[in-house]
Amino acid sequence: MTTIRIGMIGTGNIAHSHATRLKKAQEAAIVALADPSAGSRKSLKEKFALDGADEYDDYSEMLKRGDIDAVIICSPHTLHFEQAWDALSAGKHVLLEKPMVCTSNEAEELIAHAKETGKLLQVSYQRHCAPHFMYIRSAIAAGQIGKLTSITATLYQDWKDAQTGTWRQNAALSGGGMLMDSGSHIIDVLLWTTGLTPESVVTQLSCQDSPVEIDTFTAIRFAEGPVAGLNIIGKAPKRSFLETYGFVGEDGGIFYDNGKITLRRNGEEPVTPELPAETTDPDRNFVAAILGREELLVPGEYALKVIQLTESIYQAAGYAPLVAAE
Repeated sequence: MTTIRIGMIGTGNIAHSHATRLKKAQEAAIVALADPSAGSRKSLKEKFALDGADEYDDYSEMLKRGDIDAVIICSPHTLHFEQAWDALSAGKHVLLEKPMVCTSNEAEELIAHAKETGKLLQVSYQRHCAPHFMYIRSAIAAGQIGKLTSITATLYQDWKDAQTGTWRQNAALSGGGMLMDSGSHIIDVLLWTTGLTPESVVTQLSCQDSPVEIDTFTAIRFAEGPVAGLNIIGKAPKRSFLETYGFVGEDGGIFYDNGKITLRRNGEEPVTPELPAETTDPDRNFVAAILGREELLVPGEYALKVIQLTESIYQAAGYAPLVAAE
């Protein structure tokens, strides 16, 4: 059995999620951990019994190893580009945490570099593997609610208070605030489930006395005709998390409320639809793609679209978090 040998760059909380998913991939092994924090490396190593994994303070030293096939990058956002570039240059396949990078120029350069090196570039947007969102995408494509006319996508989270003092509110490391961080998942759902192309945006933005933006309210018009409201609210009551969507078409609508889906078709009673089974995740798909058994579910070319809309929202608000951080 072929084993894909993986090195982790960044061993903080999100790396634990990747390690959990990789436990389901029998043909993958985490063999190296790179993080400036010895304590962070130790925590991951002990939790997942990675006794044989070598440790590195500097990821570039880890990349010199010829026996590592791929890396998973879980570092602060603005570090993604250089680390992914170096990993591709060293002949490693790359799975990046979201957002892929912080600018569309960086995304385009990284996509081109992956092609040049012949290595895979995947981004970890987990909702592509989640039954609720798989259903929404397939139902819209199948015309169950007719031609889309409008979409609303909203996230409420106590992000401002929960992330105070962390790297996520330091634009030099995060590349932005709530929109660049948790909001990236909501932008992903909006674009991936509908397949629409943003044409113009109008945004209201508030930093709520924080170093980065906290709340954004954005109106979007798509080239295909529909309009949308994207609302990313980071100043919410403590320990709150509310994610909602409304997809409205000429023949009905699909409504998602924190894990509950309702299908409402004109002239019919509302129903809770049957969802597809969950069969994979970004990590298992990444391993299978390296082995040539599957196509990447979230290639860099798709993740570029998320970055482009994020950038457009910031520009519409006259906001430049990376410039402000300099």
